[in-house]
Amino acid sequence: MLHGKSIICFGGEDWWYHHPHSKNHLMRRFARAGNKVIFVNSISMGLAPMKSGEVLPRIKRKLKSYAKLARTTEEGITVVSPAVVPFFGSRTAVAANRRLLAAQISSLARRRGLSNPILWIAIPTAVEVVGHLHESLVIYHVSDKYDANTMDHATDPALIRKLHGQAISAADLIFYSSRKLLAEAEQGREKSYLLEQAVDFDHWSTISRGDIRLAEAVTRIPQPRVGYFGAIEPWLIDQELIKQASRERPDWNWIFIGNKSRGLEIETLPNVHFLPPVAYQDLPAYAAGFDVCVLPWNTEVPFTSYGSAIKVREYLASGKPVVISPLPEYESMSDVLRIARSREQFLELVDDALRENDVERVRGRQDAVRDGTWDARAEWVSGLIEKALVAKHA
Repeated sequence: MLHGKSIICFGGEDWWYHHPHSKNHLMRRFARAGNKVIFVNSISMGLAPMKSGEVLPRIKRKLKSYAKLARTTEEGITVVSPAVVPFFGSRTAVAANRRLLAAQISSLARRRGLSNPILWIAIPTAVEVVGHLHESLVIYHVSDKYDANTMDHATDPALIRKLHGQAISAADLIFYSSRKLLAEAEQGREKSYLLEQAVDFDHWSTISRGDIRLAEAVTRIPQPRVGYFGAIEPWLIDQELIKQASRERPDWNWIFIGNKSRGLEIETLPNVHFLPPVAYQDLPAYAAGFDVCVLPWNTEVPFTSYGSAIKVREYLASGKPVVISPLPEYESMSDVLRIARSREQFLELVDDALRENDVERVRGRQDAVRDGTWDARAEWVSGLIEKALVAKHA
């Protein structure tokens, strides 16, 4: 494991707001191993489209992060939300952001005792800081099809592609979070690796032992319970599927746990229940009450089809039956996942999962992810970083 290094990670998410993502899990492990880590909350890729209704909620959310200033996690990670100009289409804004970010982060790094950091960027707009932080290595972590995300920002996809290309060229190591992303990579293949999602197995496998006290908010909802946790967006969730299920399987109760920043059409359905976000350490007490874990994503949205949802592995580690929409990333795990190719089949597979009573299938799901832990991923990544550092500075 890496030790005694400095790491500055520009995440594509907010540390305080989102369900723990791959960068969160990895940076925690690097910090515990004796590395100094700064995590920079998402600098975004621009303001959301006005018609999305997301502008004000996002500003409010970002202000809450600003209010935390530079906070330190229990592992010793410094988390900061820097001030940036949220417009990326002009040279003036680009130059302003470069100066703002470099000044803020370099000053914070000096105060925290970081030097010659490994620069880990997981959002294309962060490429502007490359070369301005005296970094010893540049890692580009591609976790989404950035230019296909036209739902969360109004920045020109052509500009996002340009920044993405610059990051590819600048990087010493490139990690892709999904097979589809890696398969479509046209540049930098010689320094690219698939960094599969992983799971905190011990955290989630406690569910299968039956010694968790169920959260009261879940016990109040009648069974059968079909459950989901994570991002809840109108374009992400297949709302037509939920509407059909509400009509054809009115006895099922759907539970959605997570941040819901915009209104959904399915909110008024009598058997659909939205619970607020739950702290990661408490989430197993909620998921333990699910009869079936689901990923009802709208994979007809191009951006979604590149997904590699961590929650699928967390579901499997719980031992619960899992029904998901088709994602290329999980086709290789079809022996332990029920993958629905249509809305009708989704309902049929949930029916089948509700009838399941097979201990061996529970064990099979857990065995599929048992060794794919975040500890193992951090060790593997550490080896690649050490090797890259030696090659670069020989």
